[in-house]
Amino acid sequence: MQMNCNLKTLADVQAGHPFRGSVPLVESGNAFALQMRDLSPNGEVGWDGLVRTEVDTSKAVQWLEPGDVVFVARGARNYAVCLREVPKPTVCSPTFFLIRIKSKVLLPEFLAWQINRAPAQRYLASNAEGSDQLSIRRPVLEALPLALPPLQQQHLVVSLAEAAVHEERQLHALIRNRQQQLDALAHALFSDESQAN
Repeated sequence: MQMNCNLKTLADVQAGHPFRGSVPLVESGNAFALQMRDLSPNGEVGWDGLVRTEVDTSKAVQWLEPGDVVFVARGARNYAVCLREVPKPTVCSPTFFLIRIKSKVLLPEFLAWQINRAPAQRYLASNAEGSDQLSIRRPVLEALPLALPPLQQQHLVVSLAEAAVHEERQLHALIRNRQQQLDALAHALFSDESQAN
């Protein structure tokens, strides 16, 4: 049986690490910072490109953990990514909200998928604020309505979504390959014409 609830009942929502201004690069720093440029809406994380920085560990630090969901709270596109792995000590920048699930009835991958779908996106767009740059406030995200099907159905939806992402990657690879073939053909035609003259 499916339940409906809001995000706050199933997860804690926290602000990203409070860097002042841009994330400072510290070559021998004790942490890495996840920023918007490190994420893609299809869920890929560029772990190798993270900036090394320094965080004050004398205060509580919200280190990212596998299963966390990061939500892009600022900008024209608000989306969520589930972190399946966190290979190094990492915090997220203030551009994000960190969503940590506190209930065993919700899969983090399913939550990210649901946030990125049209019903949640309509809710977020209608509640975004700001004139220069749109943003989602924490209470708005916490009040996000969620549909909560049984875990078995959540697993199925996640599998279907992963298959769709895989198919999209394959399609883009085929398109790139076709473009390279056409470029090679154009180059060959141009070379043949040059030699004829």
